Amino acid sequence: MLTNEEICNVKTKTEEEKFELLDKVIIEYERKENNLIQILHMAQAIFGFLPAEVQRHIAREMDLSLSKVNSVLSFYTFFSTKPKGKYTVGVCLGTACYVRGGKEVVNKLKEMLNVEVGETSKDLKYSLEVMRCIGACGLAPAMTINGKVYKQVNPNKLQGILAKYK
Repeated sequence: MLTNEEICNVKTKTEEEKFELLDKVIIEYERKENNLIQILHMAQAIFGFLPAEVQRHIAREMDLSLSKVNSVLSFYTFFSTKPKGKYTVGVCLGTACYVRGGKEVVNKLKEMLNVEVGETSKDLKYSLEVMRCIGACGLAPAMTINGKVYKQVNPNKLQGILAKYK
């Protein structure tokens, strides 16, 4: 199996070295179709996302059709075919957050970050996502940045929150 060191040092690797690491993963999982999800998870950890060339490589090395690989990764929302930003900003739009101003928070973030929902800023700093209930209904609206929850958020508080991630 891959070591933590190999995974942690992936950002310093060349594309060729990343593909070599991916080949190691595919071999460790014995090229079995029932291990495709695990292989896709590892590939995303290596590359940061799953672009077409990575999907083709996996399909070729596992002797699967590209449509099979793509159908699995497109079914699960965890997988991304586009690069993600350094900071993933998620705004809850569950019922409580929505009625208490979640949509206004999203609109202000779109303006401040110059990015649309589901997209990543050109500088690859921020990705903006909407989420369904994150369990902070009593302190709605809520948002997360890389998993850290911010409660009772409103458009006026966003500048101060984002200042921590500049």
